[in-house]
Amino acid sequence: MIDFITPTGLLLGRWETGSPEWRAARATRLSGSRMAAVLGLSPWESPYSTWCEMAGLVQPDEQTKEQSRGHYLEPAIAAWFADQHPEFVVAEAGTYVHRDRPQHLANPDRLVRQNPIPNAVGWFDVECSALLEIKTDADGSAWGEPGTDQIPVYYRTQVQWYLDVLGLKRAYIAVLTGRLQFAEYIVDYDPADAAHLRKVADEFLDSLLWREMPDLDAHTATYETVRKLHPDIDGDDIDIAPDLAAEFIAATADAKTAEARATKARTALAAAMGTAKRARCGTYTIATRQAKGGGTPYLVAGRKLPDPAELMGAAA
Repeated sequence: MIDFITPTGLLLGRWETGSPEWRAARATRLSGSRMAAVLGLSPWESPYSTWCEMAGLVQPDEQTKEQSRGHYLEPAIAAWFADQHPEFVVAEAGTYVHRDRPQHLANPDRLVRQNPIPNAVGWFDVECSALLEIKTDADGSAWGEPGTDQIPVYYRTQVQWYLDVLGLKRAYIAVLTGRLQFAEYIVDYDPADAAHLRKVADEFLDSLLWREMPDLDAHTATYETVRKLHPDIDGDDIDIAPDLAAEFIAATADAKTAEARATKARTALAAAMGTAKRARCGTYTIATRQAKGGGTPYLVAGRKLPDPAELMGAAA
């Protein structure tokens, strides 16, 4: 058993992800993935959905297939990283809180120490050097050049939060993409980013204390949370304000127009691609053709797309 010490992190325990103990430790604390949601950067959660879950108004969703995939692949990716760095000892981590800010929580995948020395009983009871986060990404287009810090912003937020909670200066990120390619990235601690995260975190925690719910937003997770909050249909009518009715009518009409435009553009792009796998414009991957189970290919938009005006300006 390797028991690395972190400069400012206190170990609460080591629990299986999704276990009752793991959920209890996170119930009233902000973790790295939640910080991305609080900032409005998470593709999966919004400030509103996170607030309602932490306030106990809705139950957390069950683990997705993508999360299950990452759980099963995590040991293999960690082994790959360890093979690339024989100078490191890579150890299982756990659930930590900051020693002075117990509501700030970190769940790193692994801790890393360079050239540790075992003590008399064989434990590496020394301060670790860095943390290791392990990711899987079926697309992989949002990741930049391996060896850099060019990772998706929601993961960057997560590792910056972990570094601040644990008092570490460097995070390694190992990722396996859907093309079965391993890659490694490095993110160093940024004091300015960390200070901003702490400020936002404390404001969010205060809003929970005072029951000040965040505003509704356009995130899908917010809509799904509102659905959870009102699971019943009682048969009553309700009178709504004219401005709300007008906004719904206009948005519905706009959505239909946008859907038709998107379908036309998708059709034109698919026709232009033919049998190609990816459509690129300059350095950008605009879309990828994928198929499931031998079915008919379909288009998936790239994750890191430029502003359309930028492309048209470059072509002018």
